[in-house]
Amino acid sequence: MEVFWTGLGSLLQGNWQLPAYTYLWMFPIYGLGAFFETIHDKIRGLPWYLRGILWMLLIFALEYNTGWLLASFLGRCPWDYGSNTPYSIHGWIRLDYAPVWFVVGLIYEQIHDILDRIRI
Repeated sequence: MEVFWTGLGSLLQGNWQLPAYTYLWMFPIYGLGAFFETIHDKIRGLPWYLRGILWMLLIFALEYNTGWLLASFLGRCPWDYGSNTPYSIHGWIRLDYAPVWFVVGLIYEQIHDILDRIRI
């Protein structure tokens, strides 16, 4: 998803080569999303808009805390939103991404359900 997102950003900047990237640090960070699986089962009965808000907040919390952790250990966070937007908090999260995280959380619910149905 991140490679798609950064490639889309390249396209929006007019670069038709569509360079895209991620960081090796992202693999264990994305792996932490496995802990969200039990949350999905517990909030399944909530209206979609409340679940979307909850996913957005959880993703922001994960992104902020891992950004802080990496900055603490490495001296900087690999993703630095600080100079890119006034909506940045410490350079670790972007509040203008709220709608994206809202939708991503709801999409991941659907992927979770599909994987549950095909689990052997």
